Amino acid sequence: MNKVGIVYHPLNHKAGVLAGELEAFLRSKGVACWLSSAWEGDEVSGNVEDSDLVLTIGGDGTILRAAQAIAPRQVPITGINLGRLGFMTELAADEAIHRLPSLLAGEGWLDERAMLAAEVSATGAEPGEKKRFLALNDVVVARGEVARIIDVEASIDGRPATVYKADGVIAASATGSTGYSLSAGGPVLNPQAADYLLVPILPYLSLRYPLVIPAESVVELKVGSIYRAVLSIDGHLSLPLDGGSSIVIRHSPVKTRFLRIGPRDSFYATLERKLKG
Repeated sequence: MNKVGIVYHPLNHKAGVLAGELEAFLRSKGVACWLSSAWEGDEVSGNVEDSDLVLTIGGDGTILRAAQAIAPRQVPITGINLGRLGFMTELAADEAIHRLPSLLAGEGWLDERAMLAAEVSATGAEPGEKKRFLALNDVVVARGEVARIIDVEASIDGRPATVYKADGVIAASATGSTGYSLSAGGPVLNPQAADYLLVPILPYLSLRYPLVIPAESVVELKVGSIYRAVLSIDGHLSLPLDGGSSIVIRHSPVKTRFLRIGPRDSFYATLERKLKG
């Protein structure tokens, strides 16, 4: 490898310290490297071109922020965990420098994760004016600052499915099935699965069960409430939504790529341990 990026959580002191140590190690091996805060998406996007690998230092939240900029360029990510669960991370902080030479030597395997594409048509927007987002974990339509349920009309492949009367609705990828979706009662999918989930949040007198959506299907969520809702992408991008706004969600051709060095079958072996914290 000739060029490696290091993306770190800017509010975690240990992440900044480890980033500096990894930078020094890489430069001592003759590898070009760059550093950036995970919160500076434009900076990460500008740096990642021609990189062979990006190391993230933090937790799953750091990876979710970094993936927005890195995934479209198909550069693999190896996560170093300083968080609590670390479902997507690969290395513990105290083993990072020890295991890094193996990654630099080309060892390991690529773990490709499906992403969701969300296309938002806001009420009052000009015809054809749409906002587009990528999500590695989930796309969430939820109630805003008013503590009232919202109505969300759900259609699948152009056919009406149900009207959720709930605190919100989660569209979660297989990777996101162990996140917010799980706490709302959704199932756990194999992380390599292409299917995705539609999970209501605290539904009231409406469909309560999560739905597994085939990868080729397209979901449309339309906000029908008079109360403002909020669109959340991977838990850190948010957009207010007025009644009548719609979100079209589909499987994205873009995938997030992880460079792994652990065994391929470790997901189920570690699932219970990670969920128990």
